[in-house]
Amino acid sequence: MRGKWLYLTTYIGIILCVLMSTIVDAQSRPNLVLVVNNANQVDALSRKQIIDIYMGRFSTFPNGIKADPLDFPGGSIERQTFYEILVGKNEKKIKAYWSRLLFSGRAIPPEVLSPKSEIISTVAIGLNTIAYMDAKDVTPEMKIVYQL
Repeated sequence: MRGKWLYLTTYIGIILCVLMSTIVDAQSRPNLVLVVNNANQVDALSRKQIIDIYMGRFSTFPNGIKADPLDFPGGSIERQTFYEILVGKNEKKIKAYWSRLLFSGRAIPPEVLSPKSEIISTVAIGLNTIAYMDAKDVTPEMKIVYQL
């Protein structure tokens, strides 16, 4: 009987640890939104349109104007979260994807900027830029075109 009790308490402890780590992970993830400059004519984008822009399938917004996507550096929580939510791929798979596209000459990856303040200032002055960021970092010079 004692062995069963020990097994049961260990099992319950493991389940509680997994649940707590899931809650902590969800709380530490940024609330990502996609933003453009307020002067940009685009008011909203679909998930597919964002995937097309960020995965190099299209280099323009739906209205035909050039899109300049910005990316956070590798290893950042924003980048990890963005690609996991958007296309269900981790950074390693995204890097391999872009390596193939670059080798074939079919597309250019989003420009990587760091620190976060550089991304914010670039969107604030760049008419064609698009970036993902935590909703709390959106400034009055930006408008949200999609929320992940």
